[in-house]
Amino acid sequence: MAATLCGKLLPQKGWLPLTQSVRHGSKAVTRHRKPMHILKQKLLAVTRYIPPKPAHPPGAYPSQADMLKEEEIPLMRLLKRDVEAVFRDCKMVAVAQNNGSTSDGMIMLQHRFHKHGIKIKFFPNQVMRSFLSESIYGGMAPLFLGPTVLFTSKEPKVKEMLATLRVSPQMVLLGACVDNTLLSAQGLASYARLPSAAAVQGELLGGLSAPASQTGSLLQRHPARLTALLQQYAAERAEAEETS
Repeated sequence: MAATLCGKLLPQKGWLPLTQSVRHGSKAVTRHRKPMHILKQKLLAVTRYIPPKPAHPPGAYPSQADMLKEEEIPLMRLLKRDVEAVFRDCKMVAVAQNNGSTSDGMIMLQHRFHKHGIKIKFFPNQVMRSFLSESIYGGMAPLFLGPTVLFTSKEPKVKEMLATLRVSPQMVLLGACVDNTLLSAQGLASYARLPSAAAVQGELLGGLSAPASQTGSLLQRHPARLTALLQQYAAERAEAEETS
């Protein structure tokens, strides 16, 4: 039996092994992918399809206004009431941007404004935008970006305010609400050049009284001329009688 196994396992004449190692020649890869042109990359980036976002049903998410109302704190409500009182009691509310004014410069500006009855007030921009979005002064909301200051007065003191701001270049006037009218910085300059109310009233009274005086002089012209002619005729007749 051992001889039989050995005869089966030993390689016979013409027998080849089951595994053969074949050696192939390795060849270096010399071709690389050509990079895409920059213009083509830009064109593909611009024309790439962007699928639209799925629209959520109404009421699924709270609106921004509801979120602001939920986050509104008692201090914010108190400041909004103060802002409402300012717009209700003051005929001039001007907005200026504070470009690095020092505390001493602010005190000096406040002292100069106090001589003309103008006050300086500070309110957070979030409070101002929240109040303006619900009021008729919504056009002033874009002015409240960055550090802003309010100049308020119960009477429109535009000329005095502009004259005082000339010595404070750190304060850049953005716009104002004067007599419930929104004005830009150029509009405020034009408003300051207008004559005072007393001068306008005097011109109006003069214009109204001029036609009345002219009418009176026209009505008196013919009777006066007739009287002069009659007096001249009487004098000539008396002279003629004396000579005869």
